Amino acid sequence: MTAMVWHASSQPLRMEVRPLPDPGPGQLRLRVHACAVCRTDLHLADGELPFARSPVVPGHEIVGRIEALGPDGLAGGSSWRLGQRVGVPWLGHTCGHCRYCHDGQENLCDAPDFTGCTRDGGFATHVVADARYVFDLEDVPLDDVHAAPLLCAGLIGFRAYRFAGPGRRLGLYGFGAAAHLLVQLATAQGWQVYVFTREGDTAAQAQARSLGAVWAGASVQVPAAPLDAAIIFAPVGALVPLALRAVRKGGRVVCAGIHMSDIPGFPYRDLWHERQLVSVANLTRADGEAYLRAVRQVPPQVHVQVYPLAQANEALADLRAGRVLGAAVLQP
Repeated sequence: MTAMVWHASSQPLRMEVRPLPDPGPGQLRLRVHACAVCRTDLHLADGELPFARSPVVPGHEIVGRIEALGPDGLAGGSSWRLGQRVGVPWLGHTCGHCRYCHDGQENLCDAPDFTGCTRDGGFATHVVADARYVFDLEDVPLDDVHAAPLLCAGLIGFRAYRFAGPGRRLGLYGFGAAAHLLVQLATAQGWQVYVFTREGDTAAQAQARSLGAVWAGASVQVPAAPLDAAIIFAPVGALVPLALRAVRKGGRVVCAGIHMSDIPGFPYRDLWHERQLVSVANLTRADGEAYLRAVRQVPPQVHVQVYPLAQANEALADLRAGRVLGAAVLQP
């Protein structure tokens, strides 16, 4: 198999040829058809995820087909079959016995594994996954390339959206892969969506309006009416006070990233009047099933820029520089 491998921060990924991995008990081996590139992959490359394994193959938005089962054949009634199209997300394994796993909060597991971070991911021709943590994509009405961004951009956006609570006006700070999917779902469900981007990013603002946003502008601008909730996708701590000032009394600001620069100090009055500031971590399998049901009912427009596997470093550089509209996707 061929893989793009991360070894250390500030070093480019290296292309390596490795033996084809054998799936262990309870595992599947997939031939990777597409893997989207996430901002979390940038955080990994920059050494901002201290729990990451090194070396590791990045990539956690994987679409592929099952080509081998573990030696147990997934005994116990598993429905997985050779040739089946499946997706592999960020959450790759949980312990199953900590308090969080027992309380239905497996996204907060004390001993998790994360695809493309603590276990090898999808920047490769093949990947091995825990069969319990993959999703059936057979009837998802998108091809492999356009389905790949659903596995993180779609899922984490959906979980953050669930945290937003009821309301009519939703703000999205940062308009990348996650926000361009969420604006469509939220609009279809009756929200007025306001999109905030880097100043001067007219291309992203135009795309946001084309996908249903009622307004799009710079993050320093103030919406015409107070927001009921705001979701911050950009990893910029300075956006937190701006978002708190933009939401109404009792409104909520949701931080949806795995990493964010430090949040600057702000006056208590920006938080007062029962405004809430919360974070979202990882996802649960239930989140994934619920989101994929929504996708099957109303398939989103997924905007992608496709790169061959060997150009993974170029894809990361384009994502870092803001040159990607929608999602970058690698195709082995």
